[in-house]
Amino acid sequence: MTVGQITGMKPLPILTPRSDAEGLGPRRPAKRSRDLGAWLSGCTGRKADRTFRIRLLVQGAFALTCVLLGIQFARWVDAARAGALPLPERPAGVEAFLPISGLMGLLDWVYQGNLNVIHPAATILVLVAIALALLLRKSFCSWVCPVGFLSELLARFGRWSFGRNFRPWGWLDIPLRGLKYVILGFFVLSILAMSREALSEFLSSPYNRVADVKMGLFFTDMGMTGALAVGSLAVGSVFINGLWCRYLCPYGALLGLFSWASPTRIRRNADTCVSCGLCDKACLARLPVASRNSIMSAECTGCLNCVAVCPVQGALEMHMGRRPVSPLAYAAAVVGLVLVVYAGARATGNWQNAIADDEYVQRIQNIRSSEYGHAGR
Repeated sequence: MTVGQITGMKPLPILTPRSDAEGLGPRRPAKRSRDLGAWLSGCTGRKADRTFRIRLLVQGAFALTCVLLGIQFARWVDAARAGALPLPERPAGVEAFLPISGLMGLLDWVYQGNLNVIHPAATILVLVAIALALLLRKSFCSWVCPVGFLSELLARFGRWSFGRNFRPWGWLDIPLRGLKYVILGFFVLSILAMSREALSEFLSSPYNRVADVKMGLFFTDMGMTGALAVGSLAVGSVFINGLWCRYLCPYGALLGLFSWASPTRIRRNADTCVSCGLCDKACLARLPVASRNSIMSAECTGCLNCVAVCPVQGALEMHMGRRPVSPLAYAAAVVGLVLVVYAGARATGNWQNAIADDEYVQRIQNIRSSEYGHAGR
């Protein structure tokens, strides 16, 4: 009996393209679609394309925001180097790339009862990511994070170019997935081992005060070692879908642990499921969706790819508690939470740091000195 006979619908044209979306189909190059959404998602069909385009729009908006913040930040650094006081407003959103400082600021907040004024936006954004994980699983990874977005683009380029992505053998995949938890454990234990005084001292140290500038210089003035590391990850992501996110990202590992407490999860209706296996092939985390009634794995990013390709209405849905959540409502919840927290932080004066312009000028003009670490870079 066919899917069409069971559901009363015509067979959806997503079946063939999705069979090789994760490298499980034929090795010949997939047909190159002129449609950008289909090219990126590897699927066609009205339902699948609509769901993917919602996520693509959200991912693209956050990625574009990061690019614009980067341009504004580069101009701000140039102004500081030139000593052009007063400086233009510093885009505090770049502190999203300081998750370690944000975690340390969060622990210091618990210790002191006050939000540290050096990089408050970093702490706020870490809280946003944790809140998303607690409410909407690892949606930060698949809807907000620009690194995850770029990783998906590179993997899709690999599928488009070579017809498939490659997967490590199962016996190798499991220990490799554990690497991100080992890295996370190193950072967390190192932070927890610090006394309150040592933690506060580091947050106020010369290095941390310009950590955002140091991070920017890593990309704009990248050395050979950094270029090789970034280049290797980029090339590897073309061949292995989610190379960084699946195996190495400690931030994703942390959010995965928090997502265990989330009331939101994918649920499968075994009575209407036709066992077509499309959800397994579409899953970015490569989870066995078709054989589970509920997905609680810390690897689930809430991307909704599995829901998008399901050919039976209601057989596979994202649920918050007992209530199903549509892709549009899920996207609105992700974006809404980020914007509400951002607006609240700005309104309460907890977004911009307390470092004066003249201090920034002095420190940035001398940032190559040993006082700020990595001397000689």
